[in-house]
Amino acid sequence: MTLQSYSSAARMALATIWEHKMRSLLTVLGVIIGTSTIIGVGSIITGMDSAITNILRSFGSNTLIVYKFKIGLRFRLTAEERQRKPLTLENARAIAERCPSVAYVSPYLFPWGGIHRAKYKGNDVYNLDIGGTEEAYAEDEKLLYGRFFTSAESRHRRRVVVIGEDIYNALFPRIDPVGEWIDVDGQMFKVIGVLRRPAVAFPGSQDLRVLLPYFTMKKMFPNARENMLIVIAKPGMLARARDEVTAVLRLERRVPHNKPDNFAISTAEQMVEDFREVMSTTAIVMVVLSSIGLLVGGIGVMNIMLVSVTERTREIGIRKAIGARRSDIIAQFLTEAVVLTGVGGLLGMLLGWLISVGTGFAFPSLPTSVPLWAAGLGVAVSVGVGLFFGIWPASKAARLDPVAALRYE
Repeated sequence: MTLQSYSSAARMALATIWEHKMRSLLTVLGVIIGTSTIIGVGSIITGMDSAITNILRSFGSNTLIVYKFKIGLRFRLTAEERQRKPLTLENARAIAERCPSVAYVSPYLFPWGGIHRAKYKGNDVYNLDIGGTEEAYAEDEKLLYGRFFTSAESRHRRRVVVIGEDIYNALFPRIDPVGEWIDVDGQMFKVIGVLRRPAVAFPGSQDLRVLLPYFTMKKMFPNARENMLIVIAKPGMLARARDEVTAVLRLERRVPHNKPDNFAISTAEQMVEDFREVMSTTAIVMVVLSSIGLLVGGIGVMNIMLVSVTERTREIGIRKAIGARRSDIIAQFLTEAVVLTGVGGLLGMLLGWLISVGTGFAFPSLPTSVPLWAAGLGVAVSVGVGLFFGIWPASKAARLDPVAALRYE
């Protein structure tokens, strides 16, 4: 079959689609849905990868996050991890004193469970991210108003607080909050600073940080035990700092020499790798699930092509009578099936692009974009569906006896 014949078959298929617009739309609806899902899921996954990678890397190339178990996307903890003892303030002090490659250490104390609330003159904010820390925490932070608390304020358990930008917007619209007193879980605290929202954040997330001096936090939540240590290494000394922190914590936590660490040290790059490993598996699962729509669309294409063979039996008989070979008939119907699913694929790509754009408008911090692999996969799969599900109708048309076909009414 020549290129001109393929072109003629393609024009005939487009004419048939235009003549039976509603039937053709319903036929390829599954292909449209499947392709748009692949494009939409691909764009969202790409946006999430970019957003979360930027967030994790915003911790800094010289930052170590130390916790009693590995931080990141975890589906479940082992029994041994659940039984580990929390890190302590003394661990942080030991690291600061005995690790020459460490610039500074900031403990971060988590409160004891529950939903936390801040209130100011009738305005309320819930689900606060309360933490107790020290002034070293502010080394990589920028403030909109005021200042961060000092070590002296922590030692003397001063009732001062530094709040996140979204809490400021909710409680103090259009006024300078420094010096104002707010109610945090029933206790009054003086606002001395407002943190600027991080340059990168999770899509849809809010900056609801409420930071208290470490010992003020201990006084407010005497049952709080869980500490995370934020360790900043000196420039170019991250690997050495990690080794030093590991050695100090093994001594501090009395880990036998033949036992593994009962704590975890994470870097930004490690967390990025862990996240991408989970997301790659998620992407495969979501693409497989979206392929169900393509399967349904393929069955619809095969059904309509079988109807087309029946409708055009006499035409097939005439073509065979004037010399058309079986390969010509097969090529003609496969071309029509590919054109049909190709049009559905293009419509699906358009819908997927609209999903990507709509998601970007709904979540401005999610940098969605249609990745090349998703667009290529959408086109390839839609064409593949046409070829696979068009084989049976095409072979059925090619096997028709020309005499019987000419007699068909």
